Amino acid sequence: MLPNKLFAALLLACGIVSASDVKQLGTDTFDAFITENKLVLAEFFAPWCGHCKALAPEYETAATELKSKGISLVKIDCTEEADLCQKQGVEGYPTLKVFRGPDSVNPYNGQRKADSIVSYMIKQSLPSVSVLNKDTIEEFKTADKVVLIAYFDADDKKSNTTFSAVADTNRDNYLFGATSDPALAKAAGVTTPAVVAYRSFDEPVTVYDGAFEVDDITAFAKTAAIPLIGEVGPETYSGYMQAGIPLAYIFVEDADSKATYVDGLKTLARKYKGKINFATIDAVAFGAHAQNLNLESKWPAFAIQETVKNQKFPLDQSKELTIDEIEAFVEKFASGKIEPSIKSEPIPENQDGPVSIIVAHNYEEIVLDDEKDVLVEFYAHWCGHCKALAPKWDELGAIYKNDADLSKKVTIAKVDATLNDVPDEIQGFPTIKLFPAGDKKNPVDYTGGRNVEDFVAFIKEKGTNKADGSKSVPQAEITADAAETLGKAAKAATESVKSAASAASEAVSEAVESVTETSTTAAAAETHDEL
Repeated sequence: MLPNKLFAALLLACGIVSASDVKQLGTDTFDAFITENKLVLAEFFAPWCGHCKALAPEYETAATELKSKGISLVKIDCTEEADLCQKQGVEGYPTLKVFRGPDSVNPYNGQRKADSIVSYMIKQSLPSVSVLNKDTIEEFKTADKVVLIAYFDADDKKSNTTFSAVADTNRDNYLFGATSDPALAKAAGVTTPAVVAYRSFDEPVTVYDGAFEVDDITAFAKTAAIPLIGEVGPETYSGYMQAGIPLAYIFVEDADSKATYVDGLKTLARKYKGKINFATIDAVAFGAHAQNLNLESKWPAFAIQETVKNQKFPLDQSKELTIDEIEAFVEKFASGKIEPSIKSEPIPENQDGPVSIIVAHNYEEIVLDDEKDVLVEFYAHWCGHCKALAPKWDELGAIYKNDADLSKKVTIAKVDATLNDVPDEIQGFPTIKLFPAGDKKNPVDYTGGRNVEDFVAFIKEKGTNKADGSKSVPQAEITADAAETLGKAAKAATESVKSAASAASEAVSEAVESVTETSTTAAAAETHDEL
């Protein structure tokens, strides 16, 4: 039997799939469509973009499911609609935005999987808090994986306001409903005011027993949304990182091993519920992530990540990984009796080059220099995009290092985030952040172009010192950048007129490759270990 993705690709190649439920818009149709439809998710893409290709089947599936709910999914090819994409502030591909008419535009903050897109957009289609009655409450309880319903008296405006504030802030993540019907509160077995979480996993009903305050209810929602022992993967990783509490990873190779540890650790997970999250992770698919936790590729394995400070606490792999060993390790961690493991390359003997080299042991010295704006590239030595950026990063460093005045205001630096522990949680390479002078706790993510002049403009605009290195950008660099832009445009134009047969062949080839790929090189890890 053909795997689903390959089968779908073959159908696409043969031209026997149904018409797309994703509507393609252009400059002449975009404004009218956005105006006429109350809620629209728009994808701004480029045909040559790998992430866009990966998103395409998920986007199609979501569009079909959401069509019956009156929610439209559209796409815009930015190689053909450059002016429209520029007007919408598109700086990378794919960019997804939620439109509620032309004047209400927000970034899409969900995952790029069909189920996540559907869940996210359904939440967007509802008010932040849905008013429920006896006819709607039962269906609402099962409308999503996590649903929070408040029960309060009709004249309790304070509780109503508090719950609405929680919902307004967290509507992208959970469904919120409320009722003032005393009979429904009685049926739920609660005394008003109350909040109950209804879930499609673990214990299906959890009653909140804390203070009726915004921060407390928000913390309850985050805890309720995470399974007692979940699973780390592309769909869940960001949620664990944003939970604000440590994450305990259990690396397992097969279903039997997973079941053994899940069953054996339930009591421990209950004890630390809301304090430490526990989750298994597929060592076959995402084993490369073990190195980020200072573990060897030896399974099973266990480690705890302090997600706020990005500290790692790996359990000694020379011993057999038993339930008792894990329990003892967690108890010591919770008591503050274990020091974090710090992975670092040696500190460079000198910093004579144009770019300052950061390792774990000199990170604070360079990045937290409060007098300077510090632009840092977090890279991986095996990352192709990082290698392509390297010569321009050196050029950028030279602009500031070779100028007596600018060198006092700006540092250009880089760190191999796969070989050094850094306090920042890095989810892709290269990641570029500016740490402004006097405001190191609020780094600014860079999302612009990869040209020297773009970086220079960013440093001047976002840096505290407003250092202007534009006069030092070589004219040859600007000319080369212009040529590169024209080259990309020409490539995109060429690709847009490829024959349908060629496109079908590519679709089938990619599907076969995705099914048969078994490479375990570091380069493969770059695309496969996408948490």
